[in-house]
Amino acid sequence: MAEYVLTATKTQARAGSFYDRIERFYDLTFKLNGYGKSLDQYLERHPLPVSENARILDAGCGTGTLTLALLRALKSPVKLTAIDLSSSVISTARKYVNKNNPNQQEVRFAQGNVLALPFADESFDLIVTSGVLEYVPLEEGIKELARVIAPGGYFLHLPMRPSVATRFLELLFRFKTHPPEEVADTTDRHFKLVSHYRFPPFQIIGWSKSAVLARKM
Repeated sequence: MAEYVLTATKTQARAGSFYDRIERFYDLTFKLNGYGKSLDQYLERHPLPVSENARILDAGCGTGTLTLALLRALKSPVKLTAIDLSSSVISTARKYVNKNNPNQQEVRFAQGNVLALPFADESFDLIVTSGVLEYVPLEEGIKELARVIAPGGYFLHLPMRPSVATRFLELLFRFKTHPPEEVADTTDRHFKLVSHYRFPPFQIIGWSKSAVLARKM
């Protein structure tokens, strides 16, 4: 088991290095693909189940697409932490947040591995993640995220779903989509499902992702 975890950690480290090299290209794709607008629409129609001063983690923030959507959606004061393996994408995300934080939320950035989060048990009331669990063994990734969510807290993840677009993205960004049945079963082992949303097919995000909200009981 120790050898397996070490191998998975090395895979994550390589992913971080890979994104350091392609940071500008990666950032450009998210400026052009409309994901941010789709996230805004989703969060407007499905308000996040958080209260004032909620502790929120964006696990695998990339260049900040989901982080910025959270900042636009959350009107009450929260404590938002964003982590990623890649130092380059964190720098870009921090730059965008410094310029686009309309409600002046508290935001912290850290470099970290989703398989070994640098946080104590039950540190967060909500974790959001998109495009990260595809880089790790699913059970280990979700188990570690569940560890740092407080009882009664929520987990919002946007898993990739198999499609023609996903197969292209797998080659482009060097990840592997987990089968939907595995995503559902693994989520159910650690959380209680609240909702499963399918983005409209005419939105680019709908070609590759859905949104799964679950609660830690």
